[in-house]
Amino acid sequence: MKQNKKIAIIGGTGKSGKYLVKELINQSFQIKLLLRDPKKLKVENPLIEVIEGSVRDYDTVKTLLTGCAAVISTLGQPKGEPTVFSQATRNIIKAMAETGIKRYIVTTGLNIDTPFDEKSPKTKFATEWMKTNYPETTNDKQVEYSILFESNADWTLVRLPLIELTDNRQKIAVSLKDCPGDKISATDLAHFLLEQLTDTDYLCKAPFIANE
Repeated sequence: MKQNKKIAIIGGTGKSGKYLVKELINQSFQIKLLLRDPKKLKVENPLIEVIEGSVRDYDTVKTLLTGCAAVISTLGQPKGEPTVFSQATRNIIKAMAETGIKRYIVTTGLNIDTPFDEKSPKTKFATEWMKTNYPETTNDKQVEYSILFESNADWTLVRLPLIELTDNRQKIAVSLKDCPGDKISATDLAHFLLEQLTDTDYLCKAPFIANE
């Protein structure tokens, strides 16, 4: 995808989102960044256009997507608020249809199940732990997968282990069946997400990624 295309980013001031924005700038992409609080953005760059508002608001999401070639979301769950993931994805999928965008790349946890999984005991344990301790969020993320699966979008749902906030690069492993490791570098994650803008291997799939 040409770098003069704009990419809509949701969750760009979060832990992994900061690394994604940094890499987008390094690769000279134009960015439209949705922020509830623009003061949280610590980067000033002419490539960044800020849209203030919430992903829960459809009109704001449509404004964000207008003029963009793709959407990437590293959205996290705001503390003390109702779960956001399924509502966000409904708004994004609807706005994509209205603005003519096909490509949607989004991150989630390894606890999300798909019909194609062959999870190891370790991954199953982590999945059940999340379901027990964070049932509302886990269920909402599972609903998000169902929305994507039933949509006409060219989506990729990237399932992640623990994210290490580091600039270090390592080899990564990718699997559609089971999480191949315990951690993923935030920088490696950023590179993988950007590769999905042009890579078609994981269209309408939910790959696990981890550092080897």
